[in-house]
Amino acid sequence: MRFSLLSVLLLNFLCAPTAQAQELRRFEFSEPKMGTTFRMVFYAEREEEATQAAAAAFERIDELNRIFSDYQEDSEVSRLSQSAGSGEKVPVSDELWEVLHYARQLSKKSNGAFDVSIGPLSKLWRRAFRQMEFPQPEKITAARALVNYRDIRLYRKHRRVRLCKAGMRIDLGGIAKGYTVDAVYRVLLERGINRALVDGGGDIYAGDPPPGQSGWEVQMVALEEGVDPQRIVLSRRAIASSGSTYKFLEWNGERYSHIIDPRTGLGITETDIINVAADNCMQADAFASTLSIINDLERTRLLDRFPNVALQKTNE
Repeated sequence: MRFSLLSVLLLNFLCAPTAQAQELRRFEFSEPKMGTTFRMVFYAEREEEATQAAAAAFERIDELNRIFSDYQEDSEVSRLSQSAGSGEKVPVSDELWEVLHYARQLSKKSNGAFDVSIGPLSKLWRRAFRQMEFPQPEKITAARALVNYRDIRLYRKHRRVRLCKAGMRIDLGGIAKGYTVDAVYRVLLERGINRALVDGGGDIYAGDPPPGQSGWEVQMVALEEGVDPQRIVLSRRAIASSGSTYKFLEWNGERYSHIIDPRTGLGITETDIINVAADNCMQADAFASTLSIINDLERTRLLDRFPNVALQKTNE
């Protein structure tokens, strides 16, 4: 779960609209979803067409939340967590399979810095933040013992998943929102809307640019006052941000972020803002989470293996 550090601006027209552009109208819709605000800006010919597309997109977000949420006890991922240690191979939806499959790949390549089995630690630290009290060391140790992506077994033939240890919990907070942003854009594409930008609380996918423009402009909030924010022009590309400045627990002179390193069981103490551009928002979201945790050398090595992913920092 991460704070949005991005805001979206439309570029000024770079040239005169074409005849086709004059037929298109700009529409914007937003609703609170998944603990944040989902916003869509897109171009369509008719208001009825736009309204129906937005309604279908918001319905899709609700569908995915019922799959991915670890706050809802009856969600698909919660039911999967409830099966942990039972030996059961649980059939899962195509959406959950896709997310878990990609998560496992990134877990391997990041040496466990990204790990969706982090649920026991997430639960422990959520309680710590509510009570503003550092977790007891023995509880951190016990939670860490349940966190290991290798204990999530995927059976490709019938798309089934087994969680090996009792007490394991899946937390998709570092990847599900990005996947949902991509899914919303696909809903719009199915309805013939390609000039669109989808913003899921700072996880952004920019499709084809607005009429007469070269792309969508994303303005990143600067970490320090008085520093000009960076601006990136995006088209058919995603960006996500992660930072530890939003929520933290101050304890014995140290600030522990809500971003947890699954390898140590502790909230990170660095204050970098990480901005990651990628081909799709699921990837950008997952990499923003991962790159917030690992050190500079690890970042370089990981990014060398993914040439389609680019790291940018504010205030450089």
